[in-house]
Amino acid sequence: MTLAIVLAAGAPAAGLPTGPGEPRIDRLADQLRRAGADRVHTVAGLAELAALVDTATGPVLVTGVDLVAHTAVLKHLVTSPVGPTVALVLTDPPAAGQTVVREERGQVVDAGPELPDATGVFGGALRVGADDLPALAAAARAAHGPVPAQATHGRVAGQAAHGPVAGGAAGSAVDRLFATLTDLGTLTFAHRVRLLVAHRVADPAGLAAAEAALAGVDEDRAELRLSVKERDDFFTTYLVSTWSPYVTKVCARLGLTPTGVTMISVLFAVVAAVLFGAGGRAALVAGGVLLYLGFVLDCVDGQLARYTRHFSAWGGWLDTMADRAKEYLVYAGLGYGATHAGFRYGWALAIAAMTLQTVRHMTDAWYGVLHDEAARRPRPATPTAGGIGGKLNAASTRVQADTGSVSYWLKRTVVFPIGERWALIAVTAALFGPLVSLVSVLVWGVLAFGYTGALRTLRARWMWVPVLDTVDATLHRDDGPLAARLPVVRPMGPLTLAVLGALGPAVLLVVGLLRVAGDGDPGGLRWWLPVALLVLLVAGLGAGAAHNGPLDWLVPAALRAGEYLFAAVVGVVGGVPAWLIFGYVFMLTVHHYDLTARLEKRQAAPPLHPWTLGWEGRSVLLAVAAIAGFASPVMATLGAYLLVVFVASVVLAWVVLPARATRAAAVPARGGSPG
Repeated sequence: MTLAIVLAAGAPAAGLPTGPGEPRIDRLADQLRRAGADRVHTVAGLAELAALVDTATGPVLVTGVDLVAHTAVLKHLVTSPVGPTVALVLTDPPAAGQTVVREERGQVVDAGPELPDATGVFGGALRVGADDLPALAAAARAAHGPVPAQATHGRVAGQAAHGPVAGGAAGSAVDRLFATLTDLGTLTFAHRVRLLVAHRVADPAGLAAAEAALAGVDEDRAELRLSVKERDDFFTTYLVSTWSPYVTKVCARLGLTPTGVTMISVLFAVVAAVLFGAGGRAALVAGGVLLYLGFVLDCVDGQLARYTRHFSAWGGWLDTMADRAKEYLVYAGLGYGATHAGFRYGWALAIAAMTLQTVRHMTDAWYGVLHDEAARRPRPATPTAGGIGGKLNAASTRVQADTGSVSYWLKRTVVFPIGERWALIAVTAALFGPLVSLVSVLVWGVLAFGYTGALRTLRARWMWVPVLDTVDATLHRDDGPLAARLPVVRPMGPLTLAVLGALGPAVLLVVGLLRVAGDGDPGGLRWWLPVALLVLLVAGLGAGAAHNGPLDWLVPAALRAGEYLFAAVVGVVGGVPAWLIFGYVFMLTVHHYDLTARLEKRQAAPPLHPWTLGWEGRSVLLAVAAIAGFASPVMATLGAYLLVVFVASVVLAWVVLPARATRAAAVPARGGSPG
């Protein structure tokens, strides 16, 4: 339930009319209801607002009365999937007393009456999530009365607040409230306005201009255009998003949900994978077409969610998981097709492509966390060039700002994003076959990984942000009970240990593959498995160490590489069918993407995560099985076990536990106060 509060204090536009006898405040209240607010209250001051917030249990939308905007702007603010706290940010020149903001990576990192490096002006409206309501109430009381000691600190201890926030400060109450909320350290995301209209007005002339701008925009048409991402990759921008909004409109009229569209796109990808495996020119061309159409639907599900404003944590998680499952099922089809066409190592290429892409995605996800964390930290008092890392950061910022230029599109394309991957697979499979398609994916993927890895390493050393120090390192390392009991080797650092751990399986895998290529028996290497396992377990010696090095955000990716390589070694040495090795590694990627998706969507850990045994526990089981001569049945059983645990965890997390929480919340409402 969303509570909307119109804060009338200190706003010169409160009495401005918008029509015959209709005050501004009445129209704004009506817009808030149409935007999704269940209750709308008008308050005269911050003390009254704080009292209302104390009684709220759901999100609270606060707006000043000087805001003139399309109802869609307010609806987008109410339903924004980022957050929990989101503020409207405009590009208008700030008027006297208004709060200006500085944002980085979509986060408001500073706010006050004056900022030398401001990027926008506060739009007079913000949505505060339930978790941040205590901070909102505290900010209202601080902005109303004397400034408490904690309000003099910035977002991070030692960073001074900008400007006065006491009740006697200049500016409207909603501006003082937002500046104080920011100074108290609340993480707030910026909501920018595109295509629609939002302005803050102070006089009849400004009101007339804003109303004229509102009338000149078709809200529905603007919302359909807004469903397309503002910045996307080259292939998606020019070969998908030019016509996918029409599909989005049709889906909306048919009543399809974003989840339903996601499921249809999965079906398209599965059929494409089957056609790639079947082979034959007609099947390969049909598979390429279906893969392209499946990618279009993959874009449409997000566009439909933005157009209809139907967002959910479940939908975001499902979209991430479905994207990876679709891509890796296509790799399976290509691997089978290449093998069926006579190439001996088709499945090996598919496993390599899946492993490479997963490790890349892990670095992408954690580098994003690194950047977000760096943005929240205060800038140094005396900025410096920062060496090569600082220069690379500045150069990247310039290129990203130059949208549409050749350098901009090259930068976005060279990293091999999902649109370009699917386009490459569709074209190469249709024209040349599965083998060329897999080789193309691997070659471009390796080059992209080298390019992004080198640049990000340099920039990360410059930023020096201990990302894994701010999250549960044990969870995202995927450590099991054995790693938790290993001694800690602190001088070497967790990243060095994780990389060393991956080297043992990598060396033994190369030796095993060379024997296979020479028609030798890789089973003779079985007794080297304990050595490779011991080297792999070296990575566990860093489990209990602080992950606060500048490059420790690479630890999860290094651990994933080590475990996947060891599974491949066990498969080769133990004579496991290649398709079964692929299936087992696929289940590992599903498990690890579950962790990554929850990290990106700010969700809790999977309920049954301790039952997955940890990367080291699974590896020990496989090693023992291979030495005993039971590698295939144990790998199949362990993969099936992980699938069961994953499905049970999904049901618990998204069905059972939410239902229990809903029932628990409803009990007081039905029964009243006890006694």
